[in-house]
Amino acid sequence: MKIKSYFADEISDAVQAARKEMGEDAMLMETRKAAPESAHLGVYEVVFGLNGADRQPPVLAKPVSAPLASADMARLSAEMTQMRRQLEGIRMAMRSGLTAPRWLLPSSSLSDVFSSLLAAEVSGEVAQAIVDRLHAKLQPAELEDTGTLTRALVAEMESRFTVDPTLGRGEGLPRVAALVGPPGSGKTTTLVKLAVAHGLTGRKSVQLISLDNLRVGGAEQLRSYAAILGVGFQTVETPAGLAQAVDDHRTKSLILIDTPGYSVVETDGAADLARALTASGEIDVHLVLSASMKSADLTRVVEAFEIFRPAKLLFTRLDETSSFGPIYCEGARTHKPLSFFGTGQRIPEELAQASQDLLIDLILRDQWGRESRAA
Repeated sequence: MKIKSYFADEISDAVQAARKEMGEDAMLMETRKAAPESAHLGVYEVVFGLNGADRQPPVLAKPVSAPLASADMARLSAEMTQMRRQLEGIRMAMRSGLTAPRWLLPSSSLSDVFSSLLAAEVSGEVAQAIVDRLHAKLQPAELEDTGTLTRALVAEMESRFTVDPTLGRGEGLPRVAALVGPPGSGKTTTLVKLAVAHGLTGRKSVQLISLDNLRVGGAEQLRSYAAILGVGFQTVETPAGLAQAVDDHRTKSLILIDTPGYSVVETDGAADLARALTASGEIDVHLVLSASMKSADLTRVVEAFEIFRPAKLLFTRLDETSSFGPIYCEGARTHKPLSFFGTGQRIPEELAQASQDLLIDLILRDQWGRESRAA
């Protein structure tokens, strides 16, 4: 790669000069205030790079007549490290389908943030929007202060999604919640975890209702769990009987409803069930999703299950993935609160209330994540 610095009082003038000399393929790498010794050349220094250039662009450099002093070597090493970070940020942006970051990078720290978000599979658009906001809100000196930048990053990420680890609508009893989702997402296991954690642990009476009449023996698994836990259980054969079943158990504190698993192409056949779940307005519908799903598939499933008007998103199998950006992006995209996180099959231990702190730490668990809680 051929690299050259252009100096001008206006950034646009430097960009124009670079395009004229290096061609349209030249890539903007960095924009910064010119160093004092170069200030006579212009207020700004704009660095461009060009891959596979046929000619060697002249690079402006101070003549050196003697070996570099240790201080110069340290400065050169720091500049090279910063350049590598910025190139990595640009590479990640281009891999995500972005032509280049829209902001002019004033520091390597923003490149680090951008690369970290993309590495956690936060979408390019969301990652860029977050860094855009940090660039707009913080002064150059604040961008270079790790503590200040980290606090701003966490606050910006928190502002884009919400959590609500509750069951039921309103404060009255019974609290009624239903779990919907694709096959294999973990609805039945999660339902039992919720019955223990939010019912039996608090000495509350619990009723389990199964509408799972699509799977062979689908309701039997939940019936077995109910017998082990010593809680009420009822099978409802058709969606039309759901309202009556809920009404029959109004003396209970918590009513949890299990539903059949529908694939994306089958949700059109779930219209009757969807109407039954949304008719009364008292059933809190949670869409259960596997955290190991790819981002595009996750969005497709959420859109397909909008027929059920889910109020919250519940993610299972967090133990089966190391990339948590898609969870964050889906919460931000839909504006639906995240309710609970399933982290394994054990009942009831491996179920956690969704929290902003937990998800952000999972996303930023490298250098930024370790510092985010300390900050």
